[in-house]
Amino acid sequence: MTDTLRPVDDAVAPATGSPDGTTGSPQQLKRSIGVVGGTLLTLSCVTPASTLFVVVPDLFGSLGTATALTIAIGSLLCIAVAFCYSELGTLIPSAGGEYAMVSTMAGRLAGWLVFVLSLLVVMIVPPVIAMGTADYLAPIVHLDPAMTGAGVMLLATLAGLLDLRANAWITGIFLVLEVIAAGVVAVLGFAHSHRGAGSLVSMQVAGGDGHTDTVTAMLVVSGLAIALFITQGFSTAVYLSEELEHPRRNVARTVLATLAISTVIILVPVVAITMGASDIKELTGGDLSSMVTAWSNSAVGTFVSLCVALAIINAGIVMVIQNSRVLFASARDKAWPGPVNTVFAKLGRFGSPWVATLAVGIPGAVLCFVNLDTLYGVTGVSVTAMYLLVAVAALLARRGAHRHTPAWRMPLWPAVPVLLIAVLAYILSMQEVTYLLWTGGIMAVATLYWAFYLRPRRDTRWLVSIPEDAQV
Repeated sequence: MTDTLRPVDDAVAPATGSPDGTTGSPQQLKRSIGVVGGTLLTLSCVTPASTLFVVVPDLFGSLGTATALTIAIGSLLCIAVAFCYSELGTLIPSAGGEYAMVSTMAGRLAGWLVFVLSLLVVMIVPPVIAMGTADYLAPIVHLDPAMTGAGVMLLATLAGLLDLRANAWITGIFLVLEVIAAGVVAVLGFAHSHRGAGSLVSMQVAGGDGHTDTVTAMLVVSGLAIALFITQGFSTAVYLSEELEHPRRNVARTVLATLAISTVIILVPVVAITMGASDIKELTGGDLSSMVTAWSNSAVGTFVSLCVALAIINAGIVMVIQNSRVLFASARDKAWPGPVNTVFAKLGRFGSPWVATLAVGIPGAVLCFVNLDTLYGVTGVSVTAMYLLVAVAALLARRGAHRHTPAWRMPLWPAVPVLLIAVLAYILSMQEVTYLLWTGGIMAVATLYWAFYLRPRRDTRWLVSIPEDAQV
């Protein structure tokens, strides 16, 4: 049993008080949204349309007709991951998300490493996606991708300063548009099918000299890290758990509903595109906008492109919201030197952590001017490693006092987390060495910070907390 599970009033980092963060009034996010609002915000973080148009084309390029199968396998794995998140999220409903859950169940060092992994993911992904906005605004205006991405990040930061309920409505409207765009692509793809359902398991990809190559099983396994990332946004529900009404019930509902809906919205169009592409070379090329225009006309292609652009903006808003909650929670749990904790734990007039929001949004705008190709590869490794540690925490979730804590409980425990740990470890072993080294190096630096700063101050630093009303 770790010593990290404690109420907010014991461990919270104050908005005011001494620089060392040991005195002052605690800061706690208010519960203001239900399952519908939480699902809308979480779905917006998955951002199905921008994922479909920005991330999936890369999979088409490497996996060809095996893309739909790979995403389907990844989605099945995500069911087990969602079970782990649902149980842990109802036991530990904290804005800290993964790190609060893992710290409580597996120890503070493990929680700290999960925090660093999650910070990598949430800091890199928004600007990478935001830079894709310019491509989908091209039918109307030609813009510089970096400048456009930076503008999207700043707009998302301003929206993130608002009340969470207002953001649920804003992102909900954008979400409807992107679902419509995904639906249009699915209908057009099925209406112009050039191959049958058997093509989904034909495992073919265009070779470099124009011939058709066979996709190997090992290549599919290596692609599962990106496939896991495609639906990764369902985990946002646990970041919002501190602001969800009745978290013991609604966290699990939000996590599982979001995974189911996002899988359908992404997988169905991928199947349609696979069947509707005129040949393997067109499919591997991954130019979905051109495919849509060829299947319909330029007006429909423009409509879909604009919907995708809005989806990217929508994703930016939700990701900034998510990231700011993680940083707020880390400051509240005293992960940093005292003055930093005090600043990041401040709440604004709308109840949002405004300093933390600025701290994640503005650097995101700056990152739009940096080459993120290598870091984007690191993201897939980081997500897989983070899921693995969450599965370890889920395996430990029913020991001691936690066995009797009211919470949603996954079926087939402990088989689900044990199987998930084995599969995720194998997927990690199949990733490129470069990405593994980058991630490992960052984890080594994080471990040194833990060893030389956090651990010697274990009574005053990294005191992972849960809200006082967690039993609601």
